[in-house]
Amino acid sequence: MTEPAEHTDGVPDFEAFRDIPTTTLADLLGVEQVMDIGIRPLWGPVPRVAGPAFTVSCPPGDNLMLHAAVHRAAPGSVIVVESGDLRYALAGGNVCAVAQRHGIAAFVADGVIRDLAEVRDLGFPVFARGIVPIPGAKEIATPFGLPVRCGGVRIEAGDVIVADEEGVIAVPATRAPTTLTAARTKLTKEATQPLDDWERAHRTRIEEILKARGFEG
Repeated sequence: MTEPAEHTDGVPDFEAFRDIPTTTLADLLGVEQVMDIGIRPLWGPVPRVAGPAFTVSCPPGDNLMLHAAVHRAAPGSVIVVESGDLRYALAGGNVCAVAQRHGIAAFVADGVIRDLAEVRDLGFPVFARGIVPIPGAKEIATPFGLPVRCGGVRIEAGDVIVADEEGVIAVPATRAPTTLTAARTKLTKEATQPLDDWERAHRTRIEEILKARGFEG
């Protein structure tokens, strides 16, 4: 029997998405929902994380709202930050420790953090553009829950964020149930297909493409 793709209240089954590789989701959703290569895990091997996006916007050089978000986001949330600034850190070791204590699943930030050794020792997943030792200011208050852009992808609060060592995917909440069902079907098919069968199908497909393009050799 197929497992339900969403809870009975219509909320996406975020926990179930932890079983789905980002490669599978990328095949189903396309490049528009895949964050660019700059948003990457800052330590490894990182566990796959999945959860609802808690969206935060931090103006360049300022990290006030990310620091506020760790006290407001629900347990299991992935805090997604729009910033784009590479000069000042959005967070450090203590902020990541508090987020972990509050049950936050991960940070996904279009920006940089600091105290990487502390974050790595904590085992707190952070996907961002890198590290820098300079802390940001705490001056500018912006609303939570508005759409943000992170890694070139538009994220709305409540979208499903799935992140692992391959990258970060944003599954729109409205597409989460059908995407989860399709992903499970795809993974089941792949798991039961012998490599010999895959190779035959792959070679047939490649040869057909070559022939259609006039390749001989």
